[in-house]
Amino acid sequence: MKTPRPRFTGIIPPVCTPLTPELGVDVASLRRLVEHLVGAGVDGLFVLGSTSEVAFLTAEQRAQVAETVVESVSGRVPVLAGVIDMTTPRVIEHAETAAKIGVDAMVATAPFYTRTHPAEIARHFRLLHDAVDLPIFAYDLPVSVHSKLDGAMLLDLAADGVLCGVKDSSGDDAGLRNLLVQRADRGADVAGFSVLTGSETTVDAALAMGVDGAVPGLANVDPEGYVQLLRTCRDGDWVTARTQQERLLRLMRLVDAAPSTRMGRGSSALGAFKAALKLRGVIACAATAPPQIPLDDAEIAFVRAHLIEAGLL
Repeated sequence: MKTPRPRFTGIIPPVCTPLTPELGVDVASLRRLVEHLVGAGVDGLFVLGSTSEVAFLTAEQRAQVAETVVESVSGRVPVLAGVIDMTTPRVIEHAETAAKIGVDAMVATAPFYTRTHPAEIARHFRLLHDAVDLPIFAYDLPVSVHSKLDGAMLLDLAADGVLCGVKDSSGDDAGLRNLLVQRADRGADVAGFSVLTGSETTVDAALAMGVDGAVPGLANVDPEGYVQLLRTCRDGDWVTARTQQERLLRLMRLVDAAPSTRMGRGSSALGAFKAALKLRGVIACAATAPPQIPLDDAEIAFVRAHLIEAGLL
């Protein structure tokens, strides 16, 4: 019998994976990062997603990250773990490992690399549900997976007890709002289905639409800012919320530290997050996993300037 699914809400940062100069997992820095986030009052942690560089980590490193975070959190907040891979059998293997480690939920994309029909995507989630007794979040990430998850399909899976929620990183605000309206229209059978936005820059708007929380990568850098934003939105103080969101939007510009002629947007964004964490004294090294390109001194100075402007240095 499946364990009843909990409701996941609030600010759930996707945790960066600190690396040593030799590109191993920096466990000490990861523990400090957990304390930095939990101490700020976040509502959960999401490890092994895009911001965690999951696509660049070995299976052993994935397990080490999850084990370190679960142990460090020690039950204070829920831990969600990405079990992202190309095919259902590989995802199930990651999910089995995550369950043994003791995470509270798993996060899975649709299968990718091969072309996948919507019926196959639904079957993928059902097979994962049947194989591993953990709540499942669907991860809607069409920029990487090349499949936009259908809202009606997600809610059908929720009604059948397969999915407990979705992390929407599609950037499709109209689609997100339609999903929320569909959830409301369907009533009690999907009332426990959590909808989380992956946006850093429109959290106030998404909360006004009715999402249950946010998974913003920038919350690694300024978790207090996002916790305060959530509180002001829940209090109905939309003027203060707008001011805070716009401060965070300006801070988010640090992801443009490097020009697109020198590196990819992922290298620039993750390098900027890690540079900011090092500048704030949270992690020891700002290394990113290869083949990503590290930021140079001028680009790190760009990050520093944004931290100063935001009042974080």
